[in-house]
Amino acid sequence: MGEEFYPMQHRGEIAEQAIRQSGFPITVIAKRLGKSRRWMYLMFDNPQVDIDTILAIGRIIHHDFSSEIKELNTINHSVLIDPRDKYNDQSKEYWKNKYLKLLEDYNELLKKVNKE
Repeated sequence: MGEEFYPMQHRGEIAEQAIRQSGFPITVIAKRLGKSRRWMYLMFDNPQVDIDTILAIGRIIHHDFSSEIKELNTINHSVLIDPRDKYNDQSKEYWKNKYLKLLEDYNELLKKVNKE
C-alpha cells in the first residue's frame, strides 16, 4: 500500500542514451565501474539495471537520472554526490576561498614589486 507503482522503464536504454550524450567513452566508464566494454553493451540491453549501477554511472558522467528513472525520486539525493568528487557543491566554497586568498597574496606581491 505504501509502495508507489511506476511503469516499467528500460533502464539500460536510459543509461545508454545518457552515456552517449555525455561524450564519455564507453571504455572509460567501463573501466571506472570495474567492468568490461562487453558488460556495458549487455547492460544497455537490460531493462532492469540495478539502481546502484545507474547511480554509479551518473556520478561518472555527472548526470542526474532522477528525471528519467522515477524510482530515484524516492532516494535521498545526497547519495548522488560522490564524496571523492572535488568539484561537488560542498567543496565550491573551499575552492572559492582558496582562490580569493591566492588573489590577495598575488596583489600584495605586486604592491611590493612596484614599490621597489
